[in-house]
Amino acid sequence: MTENTPSLPVKEHLLKFEPSAHGGLIRKNSQKYAIPESEILDASASLNPFGTPFEYPYTGLVLRNLLDKGLEKMEQYPDNRYLEFKEAAARFTGLGTRPENIIPGNGSTEIIRLVAECVIGKGDVVLIPQPTFSEYEVQCKVLGATIRYIRQEDLLQLDGSVLDEAKMIFVCNPNNPTGRLLNREQVKAIADKCARHRTILFLDEAFIELADPSQSVADMVEGNEYLFIQRSLTKAFAIPGIRMGFGIAGTRLAKVLDNARLSWNLGCIADTVATALLNMEGGVNSKYLKDSRDFIRGERDYLMQKLNRRGFKPIESTVNYIYVDISGFSMDSTELTERLAAHGVLIRDCSSFQESGKDHIRVAVRTREENKRIVDTIRLVVSEWGSDKADSTLHDNLAKAAESGRLGSNLSCDYYPCHFEGQDCTFCFCPFYPCKDERTGGQWVESSAGGKVWSCLYCEMVHRPEIVDDMLSVLTEKGISEESVKEAWKKAMGSRL
Repeated sequence: MTENTPSLPVKEHLLKFEPSAHGGLIRKNSQKYAIPESEILDASASLNPFGTPFEYPYTGLVLRNLLDKGLEKMEQYPDNRYLEFKEAAARFTGLGTRPENIIPGNGSTEIIRLVAECVIGKGDVVLIPQPTFSEYEVQCKVLGATIRYIRQEDLLQLDGSVLDEAKMIFVCNPNNPTGRLLNREQVKAIADKCARHRTILFLDEAFIELADPSQSVADMVEGNEYLFIQRSLTKAFAIPGIRMGFGIAGTRLAKVLDNARLSWNLGCIADTVATALLNMEGGVNSKYLKDSRDFIRGERDYLMQKLNRRGFKPIESTVNYIYVDISGFSMDSTELTERLAAHGVLIRDCSSFQESGKDHIRVAVRTREENKRIVDTIRLVVSEWGSDKADSTLHDNLAKAAESGRLGSNLSCDYYPCHFEGQDCTFCFCPFYPCKDERTGGQWVESSAGGKVWSCLYCEMVHRPEIVDDMLSVLTEKGISEESVKEAWKKAMGSRL
């Protein structure tokens, strides 16, 4: 932009505005890595791994029939009252909710924007616990709100003075991305405190059907005009391409929000499909959703166990995704995510969540076959990364050694001494790996994934100064090749084994 470039006729704070980062980018990664969309496994979007209700005949739902029924109304505007939808949503919660408490929504993002538009003015303070769903921040920033971050751990001990300054607070339960679920009594305590300080509690229960719907507080809205609850259908029923959800609020607040929402925000297909899903016998405790929760529990336990490996610390979850601390791993979340995507497996890089840095990933729970693929691909990527790192370090160290000889002990390394005090670290990564010669002290050990893997833990040879000198005399002159490595082995190891 130059001085003569005319300014855009928009709010100034939007000129530097950036949208949220989300998972589910199948097409984008297909184009980037030239992998067919059908071959990509998406573990970045947290959808019900049990599949859609249309895959289970016992639900009585046939998608083709619902699409045909919805398309019959394609040539007319939807009934903006959405009476059948509201009645079905009220029954679905199973907590005495009434149709007049329901606000139809075109998915979570639209509902967040609706409430923010109706409550927040420019400069109003909004509290957002960290880390959590980034759309809360984005939608409030569009309206010029002032965002103040608090820690998830502080939600149950919120200071009244902090609430006094805030117009609204967002609480995701279970939380995205951590998977932590607050129980009813804990949420009630937060809601009561917010009401006393006249702060709107925006409670996002988008994943509660897949965690524990008995912890919902949907029955508390009528007695608390400062409580708003969001529910999303796309996660529980695994159909994110049909945008649908609803809000729950006390009668007076619900009427205001329903009047203010965009007219006809549910099209004929979304209205028809959503109403049918909500009308499933049992609601949140339908056989389909009960089976889903059982399925998720078993696959989550399996995936947690498999992800619990060196450098990976999966956090206990109550829902269909796992937040993993990889701060003890040598690869950051962005590089790990990109390397996995190159192999057709998408996970969520959590660096876009507030204060997660590049130390966390989120992995969606999938089917057993898909979970095995996720674990196997992580193992492959780690192996490839190790090989790349070894190759890079080996060449860098050889270049340094060519000028000044062996490098000696690397005292700044977190792992020093990995073999013995005073070891030489020129060949941190051994060019002979895997030599498979047990005379060196190396040995075959059981792999955590099953099978055997070659371990150098008890081999000290390439860290002895005299052996390093013999190896360098060959490798610094001839470089790294299959032939030069064989020659270096013969010179350095041949007479010593």
